[in-house]
Amino acid sequence: MSTLYTALNMTLIFSCPIIIAGLGGLYSEKSGVTNVALEGLMLIGAFASATTIVFLEPYTAWAPWISIVVGAIAGGIFSLIHAFASIRLKANQVISGTGINMLATGLTVYLCQIIFNQQRTQTFQTGFAKVSVPVLKDIPIIGPIFFNNVYATVYIGFLLVLITWYVLKKTRFGIRMRACGENPHAAESLGINVYKTRYIGVLISGILSGLAGGILVLTQDTQFTVGSIHGIGFIALATLVFGKWNPFGVLGAGTFFGLSQIIRMFVNSVAFLSFLPDEVFFAFPYVITIFALILFRGKGNGPKAAGIPYDQGARS
Repeated sequence: MSTLYTALNMTLIFSCPIIIAGLGGLYSEKSGVTNVALEGLMLIGAFASATTIVFLEPYTAWAPWISIVVGAIAGGIFSLIHAFASIRLKANQVISGTGINMLATGLTVYLCQIIFNQQRTQTFQTGFAKVSVPVLKDIPIIGPIFFNNVYATVYIGFLLVLITWYVLKKTRFGIRMRACGENPHAAESLGINVYKTRYIGVLISGILSGLAGGILVLTQDTQFTVGSIHGIGFIALATLVFGKWNPFGVLGAGTFFGLSQIIRMFVNSVAFLSFLPDEVFFAFPYVITIFALILFRGKGNGPKAAGIPYDQGARS
């Protein structure tokens, strides 16, 4: 039973960056901009966070928290490139996002070479420390999974799911954003600035993706490399489809994909699977992602105008 608790506990840790980045993609798509650049934005956030903590950790115990804030800001700033190309220049959003991913890969390697004289950051010592919540950790079943030996960033993920649900469903801003993603011309006729709303959606997407990248590298690694994100941004994008563009759906899908990541760590405990090579289980999360996308193909209810450049002069 302790092995099961440990596996579920680690699932929360591994799924946290997926969920947060998925929520970022949700804001962008709800505003009408398809954002396949989540991988690159996470990469930028991870690099900024790792670089910041390398320089700050000798001086303050708050270095991890400051670092993920810097990562979120870096992701937000970098996302404006995608916003400008997709919204103002009306570029193909998939190609723009792919370009962002390629640019982020080259840029982070280049900056690592300039700053650290190698294609990675220096190893940092602190990162985030796991915490246990007194009293709550002793609750049967729930305590060992949610409140014992877990990173505080996991709770940030849960909180952001609730905030996103409230913002998109209950606030005027959220309703306007959804309108821009469904029928931007109708939204404009009601006085909504579609361009501004879409810029905000992409900016929030970049901030959350940068935050996710920072959390990932500071909880699952000890330095940044170009392989630190290893496809998590694309898995986060898949959570939108699997979760049907719903914050709680993203939570469930992100947790499922997080579980698929940690299975390889416990495979030796399962006798009939232990003979398989490790490469099978390293590939497992990505295989599961492909199957999930195939299974839910055509069953989603994504925003109707997502991926379509908005033209004020046209009328639908």
